[in-house]
Amino acid sequence: MSAGTALLPPEQLKRYADAIVKAGVSLAPGDTLVIRGEHEHRELMVALAEAGYRAGAVAVDAIVQDPHVTRARLRYGRDDALGATTPWTARRLREMAKPTTAAVMISGEATPGYLEGIAPARVRTDSVRGARHQAAYRRAAMQMRARWTIAGWPTDHWAGLVYPELELLEAKRKLARDLLWFCRLTDRDGRGSTGWMRHVRAIDRRAAKLSRLGLDRLELRGPGTELDVRMAAGTRWMGGFEATPAGVKLTPNMPTEETFTSPHASGTDGTFRCTFPLSFRGRLIRGLRGEFRNGWLVRLDADSRKDRDFVAAYIDGDKTGHGRRLGEVALVDATSRIGLSGRTYFDTLLDENASTHIAFGQGFSGTRATKPARGVNNSILHLDVMIGGPELEVTGVTSKGRRLPLIADGFWQI
Repeated sequence: MSAGTALLPPEQLKRYADAIVKAGVSLAPGDTLVIRGEHEHRELMVALAEAGYRAGAVAVDAIVQDPHVTRARLRYGRDDALGATTPWTARRLREMAKPTTAAVMISGEATPGYLEGIAPARVRTDSVRGARHQAAYRRAAMQMRARWTIAGWPTDHWAGLVYPELELLEAKRKLARDLLWFCRLTDRDGRGSTGWMRHVRAIDRRAAKLSRLGLDRLELRGPGTELDVRMAAGTRWMGGFEATPAGVKLTPNMPTEETFTSPHASGTDGTFRCTFPLSFRGRLIRGLRGEFRNGWLVRLDADSRKDRDFVAAYIDGDKTGHGRRLGEVALVDATSRIGLSGRTYFDTLLDENASTHIAFGQGFSGTRATKPARGVNNSILHLDVMIGGPELEVTGVTSKGRRLPLIADGFWQI
């Protein structure tokens, strides 16, 4: 990457990569680092490899994913090619769940519309079969047995969506600077990763406070949203730092603002309306909304019927039906730097940390204080949708009926 097209000065890129490798996945000497991204993420992929080897990695494996190859399979592949995986990919997923391997996934859409013209049934079949092959690794990741984090990197398409008023290179550079600001990695935040570490510790303390409240249910109220969400006994809130069984600390999303848990899978009632577009598999879904009864999604709509059908095909790909249940509720208040920017970022990693969100599908077993983790959705799918905003208010209710404001007037009340 020449200096004329680099998105960040070398020292800032190094700071970002080091934070991801050290604070994100706590890479240690002798570990293996796996980096997954697209062609346009190369600048960050190389920086992460350098950071990994500086941290003592014994090997760095870079996996470049190309959506056009996925499209080729969906368009021309036989039925048995849909969702198929190679033996070496299956083994790599098993190895990635081991304690000495850490994975970094790079977010930032580069290839919009790559599934246009592909029959939704083929997309659904490919997703479901692929999810089954990845189920063991996904469980390990959701249970924090596998070490992983997600971080963003600008692409032409993504930066053009966020900053359409700027020339493309400047838009990408502005988006890269945003990522550093959101991750508390600027000089105003302190040296190295100190600002990031203070931030995630504060989220960690808030999660502990919420856990001690022993809430029986949540009430979420905002424009188009009136949800009652039941908690299971022994619910634990998460956010900020998480630890593997071996005691290795992770920050799974960079940036992050959320404090989250998994509600009881059968205990959601009411309506929701998304406040941000959903960027999903090369498609921008606007106006997503729906209704839950007795834990099940019974109605789903969007501004476009095709978009609605696209999302429905995905969540109904879980033949158990559990894709229609909630697996997560995550609370974010108005102090979020992402939310304060006033922009929609058209990327789930950022937009879900701008506002409160819910997720269809698989939940987190770590959100239960006791084992087995009762009431956690065990779907093979997981899809986040954003429902928050300045007018959303969240109230917690204890088993004795005591009502506790959690978020009011946009801000945390605890």
